[in-house]
Amino acid sequence: MALFFIDYDLRNQRSYQPLYDELARFNARRVLESVWCFERINTNAAALRNHFKRFIDHDDGLCVTQVVDWATRNANEEPH
Repeated sequence: MALFFIDYDLRNQRSYQPLYDELARFNARRVLESVWCFERINTNAAALRNHFKRFIDHDDGLCVTQVVDWATRNANEEPH
């Protein structure tokens, strides 16, 4: 199982709820204000980017990263 981080920058409209609902469906944990992490199998960062971009506006920023090593300080929650 791979660990992924998703970071976003919602710009003009800032409609967070659709994205939050989908992150909840993925059992994601909120590491920082706009950084979440979750585990998935049989996928990659590009496929997850394509999936999550459906839940944000066209002018919003999105970054999905597969993580092999991580460290946090003062995080809201620890990654899995």
